[in-house]
Amino acid sequence: MTISSAVVLAAGEGTRLRPLTRHRPKPMLPAANRPILEYVLDALVDAGIDDLHIVVGYKRDRVQNHFGASYRGQAITYHHQTKQLGSGHALLQAEAGLDSDFLVVNGDQIVHQEMVRAVIEAHTVKDVATLAIVESDQASSYGAVRMDGDRVTEIVEKPIDDTYRLLNAGVYAFAPSFFSEIEQTPRQHGELALTDTLGTLIHEDQQCVRGVRATGVWWDATYPWDLLSVARALVTRGLVSEPETDDGVYVSPSASVHDDATLEAPVVVGPDCAVGPQAVVGPYTALGRNVTINAGAVVDGSTIDADSRVGQNATVRDCVTGESVRIGAGTVVSGGVADVRVGTDVHEHCRLGGVVADRSEIGGGSTIAPGTLVGSNVTVEAGTVLSRNVDDDVEVVN
Repeated sequence: MTISSAVVLAAGEGTRLRPLTRHRPKPMLPAANRPILEYVLDALVDAGIDDLHIVVGYKRDRVQNHFGASYRGQAITYHHQTKQLGSGHALLQAEAGLDSDFLVVNGDQIVHQEMVRAVIEAHTVKDVATLAIVESDQASSYGAVRMDGDRVTEIVEKPIDDTYRLLNAGVYAFAPSFFSEIEQTPRQHGELALTDTLGTLIHEDQQCVRGVRATGVWWDATYPWDLLSVARALVTRGLVSEPETDDGVYVSPSASVHDDATLEAPVVVGPDCAVGPQAVVGPYTALGRNVTINAGAVVDGSTIDADSRVGQNATVRDCVTGESVRIGAGTVVSGGVADVRVGTDVHEHCRLGGVVADRSEIGGGSTIAPGTLVGSNVTVEAGTVLSRNVDDDVEVVN
């Protein structure tokens, strides 16, 4: 059937990506050198959607100021979720703007147009809900499903066993009647989740929820190191917006790359960037808008976000930065595998050289041990060795 409207759920914070989400929601974090949400909207527009709705909440101004009233010529209507009360509650905020079957996608997971089109093509006038299904060994970490033919017979959020192999990709088509189904769904811990409503529908009638096995791009960034994996996948496949100037090398026309600099594929260099002499950038590296890599610096396997600076002869590996970060001359982020503490949880054997969040400054000659998270608005004195996480708004002296 024909579907022209889509709702993008972009109201959440992404607490497991702190400190990078202190000043912006997860959908606005970088996937390579563009916000995750841009890839989501591209998938919808490329699939023929011309009526875009975005549900915003946490730090909503970051979304609205970035995209404005339209994206690629298609109008955007914003809906505000004032409290984070679940994905079902978020969708209810857009009810007044929809009067026919519509799509719903998560604004913090990268999908491609093929998956969106597959859901549109599979959905029929008899279906209350249709969802994209991806085969993955990570199903137990997300929303897992079981199917009988083309019908979903079970949906479980983060099952306790690893026998599930089918993953709910977070791309849905719904009939307008789905709104009343949400409203009738009992709240769990004060929240309404789309998956709870789907589970109720499946329990009542296993013929009313269709699943379509989809192929193509599906990536999620749950933790900071996942942003490196996503960037690696995007630049390797050339799914970036900058033109290709050499095999696997993507450079914006407005960027300045010194003749004596080296770009190692795959790599993407965003608009207004400057790469100095004898600097080495890449492989698996993404530079956001207006990033400066000074002379002799080495940036490898990293995502350097907008308006950031890497000083002369610095070495930065497996690192994610926020916006407007300063990494001083001669500083070393050595990269590699480490145990990373996120909140009260320790995650073992993660490839993460470090995180330096928005507007932090690392003094020259410093060293950041693998797996260290540096909060936003942090100042680190020159020559400091950082081997444990640093909270926001802290001054670290040597």
